[in-house]
This record gives sequence, structure tokens and C-alpha cells, in this order.
Amino acid sequence: MKWQAESLWQAVVPLIPGFSIEILPAIDSTNSELMRRVRAGQTDPVLLVAERQTAGRGRLGRSWISEVEGVGASLTFSLGLPLAPANWSGLSLAVGVSVAQSLHPSLQLKWPNDIWLAGRKLGGILIETASAGDLRYVVIGVGLNIMPRDSTGLSTSPAWLQEVQPGMDAAMALQRLVEPLVRAVQQFEHHGFAPFQADFSRLDLLAGRDITLSGGGMARALGVDEQGGLRVSGPNGLQTITSSEVSVRPIA
Repeated sequence: MKWQAESLWQAVVPLIPGFSIEILPAIDSTNSELMRRVRAGQTDPVLLVAERQTAGRGRLGRSWISEVEGVGASLTFSLGLPLAPANWSGLSLAVGVSVAQSLHPSLQLKWPNDIWLAGRKLGGILIETASAGDLRYVVIGVGLNIMPRDSTGLSTSPAWLQEVQPGMDAAMALQRLVEPLVRAVQQFEHHGFAPFQADFSRLDLLAGRDITLSGGGMARALGVDEQGGLRVSGPNGLQTITSSEVSVRPIA
């Protein structure tokens, strides 16, 4: 697969001096690798792309393994860079807005970090941070299904990008995503989630729908606030969910 790393680098390096791109044939997890590097003192801005992940990770410890699907069936990458926003709340939502808008207008976002198409999950976002001296380093991982994938063991069959973008491969998707994503992250660093709130609301899969919470309770989703918290109405009245440990699912 031709990743066109040189053209990607030329587009991004004016925005992030010292930026580099690495494309690996296989690795356990791009997020795990960048977290290992930052803990070893490497804090350079980098885009790490894996043609195959053997131990990919999603939110709440879920796996995202692309090894069995074959090269090109999915796109997995992590963007790592020093970041110093005044408030970290809503970063995964801002990243989701950028990814969805870069790929296709029919994509939707499920709070806090999933990308959906036609009622099925197409991809996910995993954000991790680590201290590096006086710096805070963020690793933004993105995993997307490009082609159909095995749905064994999944409660809902996954979606894939070629359903709405026939002929688009992983390299083409990466070309669309990276520069807008970098710009979005820089905007978030300076202005927080508020500039993304309206766009997220237009893409919000859950807004106005009844949902189930990971604790077993039911509520109705009422959109997100300026910090990216999920507003819900339930048995306990109006409340805002901000914890990354809370999982929500739309009720069919």
C-alpha cells in the first residue's frame, strides 16, 4: 500500500515543527508504543501508523485487533505530541468531529469516542496522556474499519468506510484525516471544546434518544455541554456525565 508519507509530512510539518511519520508493518498497539516512548523520554511530535495491530486497545480496556483482517482492512494510527490546553475535557469529542467531517457527511458520533454509520460502529478513538518533565504528552489513537470485518462475538455487526466511500483505502483515508486532525487539536489546545460543540451536536447519535448506562440505569440523552459532558435526564433528574468510566448505549 502506498501511504504517501512524504506529502503528509509536508502538509503537517509547517504546523508542528519537528514532526515525523512512521509506518510500521506490524506492532502490538500504536498507542502503547507511543506511551512507551514518552515514558522513556521521547516527546517529539509523531504520527505512528500500523498496517497491522496485534494487541490494539480501545476504551475501557476493549480490544481493537486488526491482525486477522489483513493489511488495508482497517486504519490504525496514533498521533503523539506535547499539548497544554487549559482544560482537557472534550478532547475525544473534538477529535471525533474532525474525523467524521473529514470522511463522510453520513457519519455520526456516539459520546464520548465512537464513530458510527447507519446504527453500527465504524471506528473509535482512544486518548491517553503522560507526564514528561514539565510537559504533558498526549497520544490520540484512531481505529477505523475500511473494509468488512468479522463480526464474530460482537453484539452488533460493525460498519466500514467503503460502504459510503467505495474505493477508498486506508492510505487515502489517512491523507484526508491527518492535517485537519492536527489543526483541530491545535484549536482545542487554545480554545477548548466550545468551538466544536455545535458541530458535535449536529453529529450527535444520542441526542434525544433513550440510552442505557453501564450501571444498568436508563436515561434520555440531551446533548453535550461546553466542556463535552453528556447531559441526561433520568430517574435522578437532570445530570451531566463526565466520567470516562461510564459507558452509554442507545436503545434500539
